[in-house]
Amino acid sequence: MTAELRFLNPVDAAYLRMESPRTPMHVGGLLTFRLPDGAPRDYLRRLYEHLRAQPVTAAPFNQRLARGGLHKLAPAWETLDEVDIDHHFRHSALPFPGGERELGVLVARLHSHQLDLRRPPWEIHLIEGLEHRRFALYVKLHHSTLDGLSAINLLRRWLSEDAGALQTALWNLPGALPARDEGEDEAASLLRSSAAQLRAQFKAGAQLAAKLVQMSRPRDNPEGGIRSALATPRSMLNVRISAQRRLATQLFALPQIKSLAERAHCTVNDLALAVCAGAVRRYLLELDALPPVPLVASVPVGLARPEAQAGKATRAGFVVPLSTQQSDPLQRLDVVRAVTQRMKEQLHTLSGDALRQFTLLGLSPLLVGQMTGVLARLPPVFNFQVSNVLLSRETLYLHGAPLDALYPVPLLFDGYALNITVVGYADRLAFAFTGCRDALPSLQKLAVYAADALGELEAAICGEPSAHANITPLRRSARRGARRVLGEDTGL
Repeated sequence: MTAELRFLNPVDAAYLRMESPRTPMHVGGLLTFRLPDGAPRDYLRRLYEHLRAQPVTAAPFNQRLARGGLHKLAPAWETLDEVDIDHHFRHSALPFPGGERELGVLVARLHSHQLDLRRPPWEIHLIEGLEHRRFALYVKLHHSTLDGLSAINLLRRWLSEDAGALQTALWNLPGALPARDEGEDEAASLLRSSAAQLRAQFKAGAQLAAKLVQMSRPRDNPEGGIRSALATPRSMLNVRISAQRRLATQLFALPQIKSLAERAHCTVNDLALAVCAGAVRRYLLELDALPPVPLVASVPVGLARPEAQAGKATRAGFVVPLSTQQSDPLQRLDVVRAVTQRMKEQLHTLSGDALRQFTLLGLSPLLVGQMTGVLARLPPVFNFQVSNVLLSRETLYLHGAPLDALYPVPLLFDGYALNITVVGYADRLAFAFTGCRDALPSLQKLAVYAADALGELEAAICGEPSAHANITPLRRSARRGARRVLGEDTGL
């Protein structure tokens, strides 16, 4: 074990303090692959043995939390010389017939358990036996080691556009995490009471205060801006949660959605957010649980940093009123488009330090509520979260096996029972709905209603008479095939 420590920045340390049995603070990703043409019967056994033989040399996979009283106040990572690979990398097989439901049951169970923070906080599971000549990888890391965007970037670097490439193990990937990042410097400087760092933080705070005034003014943000967080209605999405999770997924052809976004003069992200608004609106309407005022979504974004700066992308986010009280899908899309464009423009003017302070400010109600156990009883600052990421525009491979799809499995906060992640990959757009099993009945309906909401938007944008128009989900075979559900009976 090396003596060098890497201190966590305040945002990452906050995720450690929010950890609880009901709200584990890890993020996951389910990757499904197709076996290469002509793959031998023992292909997966060979793949498992090849990866298992690689030493654990890359951060964060060879790092655990430093022990001792001081590090409870100032958490830091320490590097290990040896890691028990059999604890972190595991080989599983699905029971016959190895369908989506069986895969989902396994992933939901794996995701519901906390990581052992006495060890490097990660697990990777190779899962065979998936129907249609497929297999899966489930990757699980604590949010304090990598945020979701950084995890996506790591997977992008690991997989290859070359079908003939033979990858090393993810935990042996050179430069998986830079040895030094901006968060480490910030935390270490704060501990040393660096006058220069304190001046920088004071300057960033003044910049942020001025920007918050602008972002809250009605004339600058007529749809609400950050004031929307104060008007968030309580809903059945904002209740005390259990540790059990479910995942529902939907897959669309990306070129069709891009074409529709161009006709609507909006981004694909805007269109995806409007689809989520329509799906959640219908879901709550059927349960007679739709609030009379707009639901509010939290939309985290990663803002690019200069090429010379290593480390994780600067993270920030904002809230978007979704106009779910409106039945017209175009009115909902218009509000989403206006708010997201304006808020991104305003956030881009902030420095990196100011953006981190903004992120910590937004996280502070969750942190305080989670640590005190009262988060589910506090007024919600948003109703659910929607993240949108791009994995790759090209097909990616693992040892010749083409990646079929990526479905992120994010964390849930107490009082926030739903999280939606949208992933662009090759020619597809995947929607993953992660929810608390006990709080949200028939979670699979959200995947079905996402398809219907997209059809309604197309009809409204293109002037089609049909509510379902021409965009249909991929892998659809009759009505039961209209959704792709993991971990739940697909019957309605």
